[in-house]
Amino acid sequence: MGEVVEALVPGGKANPGPPLGPALGPMGVNIKEIVDSINEKTADFNGMQVPVKIIFDSKKNYTIEIGTPPTSALILKEVGLEKGSGNAGTETVGNLTIEQAAKVARMKRNSLLATDFKSAVNEIIGSCVPMGVTVEDMDPREAQRAVKNGDFDGRLE
Repeated sequence: MGEVVEALVPGGKANPGPPLGPALGPMGVNIKEIVDSINEKTADFNGMQVPVKIIFDSKKNYTIEIGTPPTSALILKEVGLEKGSGNAGTETVGNLTIEQAAKVARMKRNSLLATDFKSAVNEIIGSCVPMGVTVEDMDPREAQRAVKNGDFDGRLE
């Protein structure tokens, strides 16, 4: 097994400067090619810090693994906020649509505990509770019940 380079990069905007350049430079690989590949793979996470892992084999071939930003960061991006409410429960700072919750669920799919898509969406909606974010203008817990009851089935495809 070769070497592994791990870094946090801005989604879609990694560059040959730190942290990637100095880590990749001594390895004698095409840094621009790797940076371009990372940017292509992280374009959906524009404006967020994304964990990436570049794994090299003994022949300098590489594989890039892209981590996902935290669920809360993805929710904030969807509702266009910098941070959640400091007083969740009394203060609402944003509203997520069921489609946005589904989009976040798809982005986080590999790191969620849920076994099916509805459960994955409910896991995302659950993350809205401590953030002061409503879902479809409802308390997130009500929205979870609505998802379970099938109220949004037509919109969750």
